[in-house]
Amino acid sequence: MSRAALPASPPPPIRRLGFRRGLARAAILWERVWPAIAPLLGILGVFGVIALTGLLPLLPGWLHLIVLAAFLCAACAAIVWAARQIRLPGGAEGERRLERASGLAHRPLASLADRPAGGAADPATAALWAAHQARAAQAAARLKVGAPHPGLPRRDPMALRAGLALSLLAALVIAGPETGPRLGAAVSPSFGAAAAPPLPLRLELWITPPAYTGMAPVFVRHEPGAATAPITVPTASRLAVHVSGGTGGAPRLDAGGGEVAFRSLDAHSFAAETTLATPGRLAITRDGRELAAWPLRLLTDAPPTVAFVAPPGRGPATPQLRIEFDARDDYGVVAVDAILRLVARPETEPLTVPMPVPGGASRHVRGTGQPDLSAHPWAGLPVTITLEARDGADQTGRSETMTVELPERRFEHPVARALIALRKRMTLAPAERSAHTRELDRLAAAPEAFDHDFTVFLGLRVARSRLRFDRTEAAIAEVQELLWDLALRIEEGGRDRTWRQLSELREQLREALDRVERGEEVDRAELERLARQLQEAMQRYFEALMEQMRREGVETMPFDRNARTLDMRDMQRMAERMQEAARRGELERMRQQLAELERAIEQLQQGRMSRMESPERQQQREQGQQMMGAVNDMLQRQGQLMDRSHQRAEQDRQQRQPPRSQQQQPWRQPSPGQQQQQQRGQQQQQQQRQRSAEGQMDQRQQQALRRALGELMDQFADMTGDVPEPLGQADMAMREAVEALGQGDNERAQGAQQRAIEALQRGGREMQNQMAGMMGMMEPGEGDGDPGGDNTEMGGDTSGEGREMGQGRDPLGRPRRDQVGGRDEGSDVRVPEEMEMQRTREIQEELRRRAGERERPQPELEYIDRLLRRF
Repeated sequence: MSRAALPASPPPPIRRLGFRRGLARAAILWERVWPAIAPLLGILGVFGVIALTGLLPLLPGWLHLIVLAAFLCAACAAIVWAARQIRLPGGAEGERRLERASGLAHRPLASLADRPAGGAADPATAALWAAHQARAAQAAARLKVGAPHPGLPRRDPMALRAGLALSLLAALVIAGPETGPRLGAAVSPSFGAAAAPPLPLRLELWITPPAYTGMAPVFVRHEPGAATAPITVPTASRLAVHVSGGTGGAPRLDAGGGEVAFRSLDAHSFAAETTLATPGRLAITRDGRELAAWPLRLLTDAPPTVAFVAPPGRGPATPQLRIEFDARDDYGVVAVDAILRLVARPETEPLTVPMPVPGGASRHVRGTGQPDLSAHPWAGLPVTITLEARDGADQTGRSETMTVELPERRFEHPVARALIALRKRMTLAPAERSAHTRELDRLAAAPEAFDHDFTVFLGLRVARSRLRFDRTEAAIAEVQELLWDLALRIEEGGRDRTWRQLSELREQLREALDRVERGEEVDRAELERLARQLQEAMQRYFEALMEQMRREGVETMPFDRNARTLDMRDMQRMAERMQEAARRGELERMRQQLAELERAIEQLQQGRMSRMESPERQQQREQGQQMMGAVNDMLQRQGQLMDRSHQRAEQDRQQRQPPRSQQQQPWRQPSPGQQQQQQRGQQQQQQQRQRSAEGQMDQRQQQALRRALGELMDQFADMTGDVPEPLGQADMAMREAVEALGQGDNERAQGAQQRAIEALQRGGREMQNQMAGMMGMMEPGEGDGDPGGDNTEMGGDTSGEGREMGQGRDPLGRPRRDQVGGRDEGSDVRVPEEMEMQRTREIQEELRRRAGERERPQPELEYIDRLLRRF
């Protein structure tokens, strides 16, 4: 049997050959496309860098258009060249790439697709061909695509492509949010004037808290891309936003949920203002794009609180209403008012009385108000008092309500008392006009009761007619004011009335000068008018004073023996010089003349009041001066004892230190020098015995001084009913000094005597305050908040600094060495007068006002605080 021809067997399959062939063709395509489009990308990159830097809008329109045309032509040429260079690869090219990338020789992929030329005629040939294809398939199993190699380094050996990419990235960062507008401007040439380059975006916020908070303004400058921190400010702060630069339309402000439109300042600047009332988010947007945003937190302002420190009542020895209050607020109390309502007629309009508060809106105000309401128609009637505090935001807080009877002035004249009683009845029952007119008729029918004063008689008739014919409510108030003036005229007489007018004009002129000092405008004619009226009022006061002195049988003007004699002509010349200074506008000279005139008038008034003192008051004053002289004498003697104790203590310390030679070589035989030291030691023993004897003598003197202090305390207790606590402390210190002197402990005695001196000084000041309060010259108990003892001649400091026990004494109260004379009877110590108390109060109020002005330099504020602590 002949062999038939066997068909050729198919080649063994290769896994994922078609996928690999496609990847190979894609790699070939990329190697052809990337070099072809590289010129086009380079042209576009250069244009992008130039456009993002903003240079093209600076060119004239025609040149801008030429540049754009050049770039466009270059881009078109690059596109045409790239299209010619790009050719799609075939399947055979893919297989050849696979064979080259895999490192296969003899083209195994082609061998797998081949067939024998004459067919496999015999089995041997077929077997050989199958083995050949098997080896080709085995080699093709290691096929790899490999990475594409466009060959750009060969075409760009200087790597300009990397520099272009870096420049494009830098231009994008610089442009930031202005990338889109700058590209748009680059492809839009302007044929008008050359456009200015867009300014960088600048965004600023200025937040001003309300003035009453005392907080500094907050300034925020936002940089594009920077993080934003939360903003915390008080409620009702004023926000001002300023946006400049950039491109786009007018921005918009979203402040706590409400939108605010910006107003245009110029072509590139915008501003907006609003009041921050709602917390939330503060955002600024432009053309739908958010420029910046901040979380907004608002600090709420709580209303103030106010309370009574003590129940209100009548001030000691004065017809004033004393109200002690305590007010607090988180930012500061602006005002405190006392609201009074009449208990018998609650429907009546309330009376609002302002309380004194320091300037500058203090957060904690503790003060005392002493309004003089003795002239008010409600004086002597029960009223309810409610305190109301107000802060800078006009928020109010109220205290509890208390009931008190308003203090009233006591009148001695029966007609004056009847007029005041009628005023009260008119307040309680204003509709009973008939009864009131009958009472006025009764008083006018007996003119001898008010010394036939024609002015008083006419005033009573006017009041009767006003009540009868004027049915308005204002008539009641006017009649009550008229009755008060009539009662004062009957009670005081002409001298006190003219003195009151003189005091009012002095106060008006002082207030006008203070307004000028604060920078307010005051008419020079007004100052001249006040000066002229003051001169006329002073002339009327002198005439009334002379008239009263003639009635009393006094031929000479009263004068103060410690001051120069007052001459009425000198005081008139002072007033004339002050009036001349007002005409010339010399305000400083006018202030000086007013101060001199006030001192002269007050000296005259003091001399008059001193002469009219009752014998009992004069005796009390003389007794007080004697006691203060005794305190000065004790201070002098105690200082001498302390000096001697100090000297003995120094000598004891020196004696307790033996010579160094004795300390180093105590075993040697005494040398001539050591014998002298022994003799010196014997002398020291004698001196020690002498000091011991002096100490015993000082002990007896200290004991006698303590007994004198006890007698002084008993006398003061008999006069005032109370003994100052520092005097008891001085007694205890003296007792300790007696014990230390008896034991020979001079250092301990010196310390006890020093404490005794300090306690005596404090006790002397308290004695002055108590005696002044007992005599009605100051209010007892005003040692802490009000001046009284710290500004007297007893000394102004409890710490030991600046003590002065009167003129001619050292800080320890002892007479100076240059003072010659006998025993001190207290001539340099006196009880403070009312003028000094008033002056001290004025100084204290001025210090409090300046302490409230927190914009003053810090050293000045600290100095003022130290002064206030002394008060």
